[in-house]
Amino acid sequence: MEWQKFAEEMALLARTLLKQDSVQQTLDEIAASAVKLVDGCDAAGILAVRKGRAVTLSSCGDMVEESDRLQGQLGEGPCFDLARRADEERVFRIADMTRPQPDWPRYAEAARGLGIGSMTGVLLYTHEEDFGALNLYARRPGVFTEDIATAGWLLASHAAVALADARTIDQLEHALETRHAIGEAMGMLMERHGMSDEDAFSVLRNISQHHNIKLRDVAQQIREKHGDSPA
Repeated sequence: MEWQKFAEEMALLARTLLKQDSVQQTLDEIAASAVKLVDGCDAAGILAVRKGRAVTLSSCGDMVEESDRLQGQLGEGPCFDLARRADEERVFRIADMTRPQPDWPRYAEAARGLGIGSMTGVLLYTHEEDFGALNLYARRPGVFTEDIATAGWLLASHAAVALADARTIDQLEHALETRHAIGEAMGMLMERHGMSDEDAFSVLRNISQHHNIKLRDVAQQIREKHGDSPA
């Protein structure tokens, strides 16, 4: 890896992250930047686990959410192992997922089915039964060398700072649910009334302001109304 170039890109990323309006946007930018900046990285995501329940806080790439869901469902995988370790190791690296992984055989088999060839990740925090990690995925084995794993660690430092600004994982999960509800309501308005995305959002915002109702509640009302209506 060309560390001088990477350092310059990290400096640019730091400035970009400062411009983001929310923790969620910051995490999304970090996940996207991991795919862009780390050689061979095909997908990246930020996983949180609360009392054994996996929540994908951010993802870039089609294998991320399914990988997170599998680790949560099976209760095993590299992220879980990293959080459970008694030592201070904060980084895992799987050079070749096609080889047997005796520590978590069920997850490894499912991961191979998703097309994961190699993987690395960095533990962001642990608190009682809660933990978070930045995970990087590649379709080819042997992608994540020790140097590239270090690059992931540098990216994770930004994610850790962003998460420190969020009071709880519940807060972030609620934000994800809100964004999904608003996006779905906008889609319904765009489809049924021929609106642009800007016009659809303006409708939601105007209703929210005029009736003093939270934007998420307005979106939910529209979803319920149009969801029950015939196409």
